Amino acid sequence: MSDNRGNIGRGSRGDAAGSTLGGISGTSAAGTGISGNTAGAPGTGISTGRSSGKLTQGKLALNEKEGVNSSRTSTPGNSDFDNFGADKLREEKFFLAMSNVSIANPLFKSRLFEYFDFDIEKTFNCTKEDIKLADEYWGGISCPRDFFKERDNTDPDKFYENFTKLSAGEIQGENLGKGIKILTYNDPKYPEMLKGIADFPLMLYYKGDFNNVNFDKTVAFVGSRRASTYAKEILGKIVSEFKGLDITIVSGLAEGIDAKSHSSALEYSLKTIGVIGSGFKFQYPSTNKKLYEEIEAGGGIIFSEYPYEMPPMPHQFPQRNRIVTGLSFGTVVGEARMKSGAMISGKLTLEQGRELMCIPGLISNPNTEGVYHLLKNGASMVTTAADILDALGWDIQVENPEKEKLKGVEKQIYEAISTEARTMEELALVLNIDINDLMVNLTSMELKGLIKQSAGSYFIRG
Repeated sequence: MSDNRGNIGRGSRGDAAGSTLGGISGTSAAGTGISGNTAGAPGTGISTGRSSGKLTQGKLALNEKEGVNSSRTSTPGNSDFDNFGADKLREEKFFLAMSNVSIANPLFKSRLFEYFDFDIEKTFNCTKEDIKLADEYWGGISCPRDFFKERDNTDPDKFYENFTKLSAGEIQGENLGKGIKILTYNDPKYPEMLKGIADFPLMLYYKGDFNNVNFDKTVAFVGSRRASTYAKEILGKIVSEFKGLDITIVSGLAEGIDAKSHSSALEYSLKTIGVIGSGFKFQYPSTNKKLYEEIEAGGGIIFSEYPYEMPPMPHQFPQRNRIVTGLSFGTVVGEARMKSGAMISGKLTLEQGRELMCIPGLISNPNTEGVYHLLKNGASMVTTAADILDALGWDIQVENPEKEKLKGVEKQIYEAISTEARTMEELALVLNIDINDLMVNLTSMELKGLIKQSAGSYFIRG
């Protein structure tokens, strides 16, 4: 093996031999796309074929071949008690090492991991014959060209040793590395929703605290980095309506819609999850430094699948997006051009079988072009927190502050339908109001989340 094994960071495609943190030896970080798909879109939908029977058959097929259990590191033989801690440590070493290999190909890694029945050591130590069998099993897994070179240049023991020093703050000048922890697929805290996507990350680096972060009620917000003031105001209003509810806001810690989502969550005492497209050495963009610090200090969790020194690179953001949507029961698109990261997130949301929602904006704004395209193709329109809860099928009541502001015709309409649903014609007759004026007021009240229409009748949103 080469002398620069055991690195914990990226460097620049393996050019940092001898550095304490080093680089990824032979890494083809630019890759050829995400998960082998076109247009940078990772994943192909919800993962299938995870039944124990299918995986066992694959494993048995492997065992009939040579070299399945071969490991380049021997397994220590100790008592059961000693082995418990030793096995966990050993597993973490291989998860960490695997995070340094084929970084731009998460689908390849997740399928290889599944093929080996979620055994990370066998995954890391696979042979070319194993890859051939796995390729046949999956019907093609597109092994990256440099996989074996990168794997052979990564020493699990050295990588783990360097990481623990970094996390403990023992490496001078690398303060942002202090406190980084890891979450492996086999950890009980690994989110179940994330396990449900095809190209799930085998391991995540993270900062922050899992306490009080509800992974069973997660909503993602994505959108333009150059979001309009209008979009950010509406988004802030929607998030404010979640105040007091045990709902977690997920986004990508970018500028614009992402930053507004996180800051609004923190403002209204909601937990938030940020997923970044780089290693923790980079707080990108620098304008979000305060957000990073507030989330890490108790506001939630920041996740990254990238080694510490991996810089933010364009192809990593679409790859990051699959984790944002994968963590979430539904994704809300704020503003988006037709060709944008938010549209990739919308596509991923549908591929992952999750709920896609959009906030309508000004049609004169080019950033709403993508939003209206999604709405025309079946995305749910949302203008309030209650709309999101309805779309997700969550039976949670939201107090609407707009109710206290009702006056005039709107107040009359609200009182008229407070006991029973009424059609527009019935309301016009009961209230003795012009039908055109009534339509204007009904539309306004719907947008405020006060009333809802179904089968031609209007009723108070519960």
